[in-house]
Amino acid sequence: MAKQAPNSNRREFITNTTKIAAAGAIAASTSPAFGFHNSVTDTLKIGLVGCGGRGTGAVVNACKADENIQIHALADAFMDRITECHRVLNEQVPNKMLVPEERMFTGFDCYQKLVDSGVDVVLLATPPHFRPMQMKAAVEAGKHVFCEKPVGVDVPGTLSVLESCKIAKEKGLSVVSGLCWRYDVGVNAVMDQLLNGEIGDIQTIQENYLTGTLWHRGEDPEWSQMEYQLRNWLYYTWLSGDHIAEQHIHSLDKAMWLMGDKPPMTCYGTGGRLVRTNKKWGNVYDHFSSVFEWENGAKVFSHCRQMAGCFNDVDDYVVGTKGNAQVLKFKINGEKVFTGKKPSMYDVEHQELFNSIRNGEPINNGEYMVNSTLLSIMGREACYTGKKLKWDEFIKSEEKLGPKTYEWGDYEPLPVRKPGESW
Repeated sequence: MAKQAPNSNRREFITNTTKIAAAGAIAASTSPAFGFHNSVTDTLKIGLVGCGGRGTGAVVNACKADENIQIHALADAFMDRITECHRVLNEQVPNKMLVPEERMFTGFDCYQKLVDSGVDVVLLATPPHFRPMQMKAAVEAGKHVFCEKPVGVDVPGTLSVLESCKIAKEKGLSVVSGLCWRYDVGVNAVMDQLLNGEIGDIQTIQENYLTGTLWHRGEDPEWSQMEYQLRNWLYYTWLSGDHIAEQHIHSLDKAMWLMGDKPPMTCYGTGGRLVRTNKKWGNVYDHFSSVFEWENGAKVFSHCRQMAGCFNDVDDYVVGTKGNAQVLKFKINGEKVFTGKKPSMYDVEHQELFNSIRNGEPINNGEYMVNSTLLSIMGREACYTGKKLKWDEFIKSEEKLGPKTYEWGDYEPLPVRKPGESW
């Protein structure tokens, strides 16, 4: 029998950055029926689904982005995560907090309760597996959405997000992605020049996300397998998509941006577990190397690794017919092309979101956030299977990761993938 759910105790600035949302965005028309807040005095009620560190940070960014914000509801699978989030927000943005106990929602259906609680804007920061269903619920209810990356862990779920984004467009709702480099002023300065031919035609891109390890929440004998996996969701492919999707997607998104947000033709790669050999690390890899090939001959060489005590490097190395660039160093042909002040991209993405809501000019990042998620899943599956994948065939995949129903019991995840073998 399943256990019960655990219950542990600037107009100028915006003008300069609107081009950020334009890259890959879906144009949307205004629909007054869904209540745009054109007055700066209107209070926008926000609700957070997923009360971990990134979600809590997103709420703080939202509060910095707009003067008239009210934190209306919090939702998470676990009450202790809500309690900690509530404590932090009370310290950092006390004047924006209005979340009584009756608007703190737990359990697998917490997102639906939050959507129905009277919020205007939903911030989605849960494990990626749940984002497709949560996006669908928010959009169907007429809510604006900020959605962290990636937007899914498998092809069917990710494509369903694209459908939700199309509905959001029809309803005149804003959808902003947590692929934050699209909202970085310095990166945009570099990208503008590269996309305008400053180094000629792009031939190769090397994407590095070579970094250390991340958190692990430990274990408790009182936890079921399901609770353990949810609390340590980074290490289960069905929840996180593996770190090529959960983290390296930032790099792959910049590659897609440079390629005009057009998908590649093929992908192949290799990866595995050299350090994460203990069962505590679930079924994810600790390194991936993938090669993506485009129809015009351009290639992206993608490398990501999560290991302690190793050389680290996170940057984008671009080679064209007339030169080269290093995106995160803001360098083109060895020279800095951006030296100005750089506001937090995490703040900017929320400024763009709330500005679009108040002006009745919705923005929709759906197309690129879906394509970049699919690219990261393609890279993962190429490494997991050892096969050379074709995009047109890959996006027809019907494989769905995770359980068919959600309950606080003993869910056994799939085994670690071995290239050359099926599940």
